[in-house]
Amino acid sequence: MGRISTYLNSMLFFFFLVTPSLAQSRGDIDSWGSPMWGWGHMMFGGVMMIVFWGGIILLVVLLVRSFGSSKLGDFNASTPATPLDILKERFAKGEIDKTEYDERRKILSD
Repeated sequence: MGRISTYLNSMLFFFFLVTPSLAQSRGDIDSWGSPMWGWGHMMFGGVMMIVFWGGIILLVVLLVRSFGSSKLGDFNASTPATPLDILKERFAKGEIDKTEYDERRKILSD
C-alpha cells in the first residue's frame, strides 16, 4: 500500500498545487479583444487527458495487484495436499529415511 499512497500523494500535489498556476492567463489580448491562448494550451489539455486516464488505469492495476492473489498461475493452491504429497515433503526435508519412506509409500498406494 506504500506505492499507492505515494502515487496518490504525488497526483494530489500535481493537481492541487501545480495545475492552478498553469491555468492563469497572461492577459494578452489579440486584435479581436479575446485572450490569446495559443496552441500550447490545446496540447496541454491533450497531455493532461492522457495523464489522467493513465493515472486511473495505473491506480486500478495497483489496486488489483495489492488485493489479488500473489500466485496467479498456481491453481493447486486451494486444493489440499494428499498424504503421498506430505510423505514426499517429509522425505525431502529429511524427517524420515528411505526405508520408512518406502514402507509408508507402499501402505498408501494399497
